[in-house]
Amino acid sequence: MKKIFLLPLFLASGIAFTQSSYKLKVSGEVQQPLELSLSDLSKMPRKEASLKDKEGNVHTSTGVAVSDILAKAGVPSGKELHGENLSKYLLVKCTDGYRVLFSLAELDASIAEKNVIIADTVDGKPLLEKKGPLRMIAEGEKKPARSSYQVESLIIGHVKD
Repeated sequence: MKKIFLLPLFLASGIAFTQSSYKLKVSGEVQQPLELSLSDLSKMPRKEASLKDKEGNVHTSTGVAVSDILAKAGVPSGKELHGENLSKYLLVKCTDGYRVLFSLAELDASIAEKNVIIADTVDGKPLLEKKGPLRMIAEGEKKPARSSYQVESLIIGHVKD
């Protein structure tokens, strides 16, 4: 009988361990490569973004603006985002192999009004394990194709001829 009760406890502690050891990596052409824990992200300014699911229901996610994460890594923005820096991009990699791409210009508030966050909650609850612990939310896009589950790294690159 005791073994039955210990198994769920063991599984739950394994999930907590996996999420507590999770790190979002920010690398590539950045001044300061980062590895942000869920705790680190929870201490950053929070922002909301809404997204419709496949059934047309609107869900509100909460997380950190991608622009805030990129600023922490020293990625060019604002007045620095001109000339050669306009050919830089953000590659978002997910644990399931899914990848999406954004130009830095479309993520910069001085150029575009795009709300893109790295979310850790949806409708006030943590993301399901199979969808989290983090999800990219690109609010306002007609298709949620770039709103990716299981985000593991943000890589800044530069288009070269």
